[in-house]
Amino acid sequence: MAEELGERTEAPTGRRLGEARNKGQVAKSTELSGAIEVAVGMATLLVLGGWMSGVMAAVMRRTLGLDSDSSSLTVVDMARTLRWVAIEGVVTAAPFMIIMFVTAAIAHLMQIGWLFTTYPLKPKLDKLNPIAGVKRLFGLRGFVKGGMGTAKLAIAAGIATIVLTASMPKLAMLPNLGVMAGVSVMLGVVVELAAWVIAIFFVLGVLDFWYQKWQHTKDLRMTKHEVKEERRSMEGDPEIRRRRMKIAFEMAMQRIQSDVPKADVIVTNPTHFAVALRYDQEKMRAPVVTAKGADLLAYRIREVAAAHGVPIVERPPLARALYYNVEVGHAIDSEQFEAVAEVLAYVYRLERQTA
Repeated sequence: MAEELGERTEAPTGRRLGEARNKGQVAKSTELSGAIEVAVGMATLLVLGGWMSGVMAAVMRRTLGLDSDSSSLTVVDMARTLRWVAIEGVVTAAPFMIIMFVTAAIAHLMQIGWLFTTYPLKPKLDKLNPIAGVKRLFGLRGFVKGGMGTAKLAIAAGIATIVLTASMPKLAMLPNLGVMAGVSVMLGVVVELAAWVIAIFFVLGVLDFWYQKWQHTKDLRMTKHEVKEERRSMEGDPEIRRRRMKIAFEMAMQRIQSDVPKADVIVTNPTHFAVALRYDQEKMRAPVVTAKGADLLAYRIREVAAAHGVPIVERPPLARALYYNVEVGHAIDSEQFEAVAEVLAYVYRLERQTA
């Protein structure tokens, strides 16, 4: 019934997922990326905050300590001071900005891997459709996104209330503390609040990432007909496939008919595999496989060999090794030298005895 109605009940194939990825359609969570970036940003500020505040204090002391007498201040002095302030600002902000850029890149690479595509930049007229926009706004995806935003605000407000309530005794003592002690207390409260908020947001980000993967897979589901058509397009039409197999079989039979009579020996399994070997000491470095086959082809090789008087020797392990490891027209591997030499020596002895 589902197939008749064209319902999308089948999981997306690898080809469907690859096409969607090339179009920029991947499962990613901005909530998880944001949580990671905020966590790294807070940690960076804790590590570099002292140095950054020291540089900012030095900049303020120099700029505020300028001589207020307008007669002693020149345009050159002002330009030099502004240039110094700009350089100090860039040098101070650069480490933090670089760390945040690398963090953002890693947060996205962790979710979707390396991906570069310009397909999402192409203009799409369906995005201007108001009906489709309303459906996206009030659909499941929009509901989850709105619920996630509301939950984040509620959780942040709740955590702030709990932390500030618990820290109220320490905050009440601020008027009695010195500047550094007061700053230390405030910094401790802020760090505690940020740690709780980041931890909760990280959990929400993981849940959102799981939902995005589920939604992405759901959006790319296929009908049974689409799966069949894709398999047919990848594997080819069955009739053409059968015709190709028939042609390949006929070519193999012709090769057997022409090459097996020239072989020195046929190594068999004895029934499942057959490999024809030829060795010319003057022209060949090592024996060469002139034909090989399994089942029906193996039977045909033995049949042609018997008709032309080519010796047939049963060596099951050697036959399997030659069949799987050596292609037709190639010399045998060094691992088979000893076993093949033994077989050829046996055949040459038989030929001398027969002669």
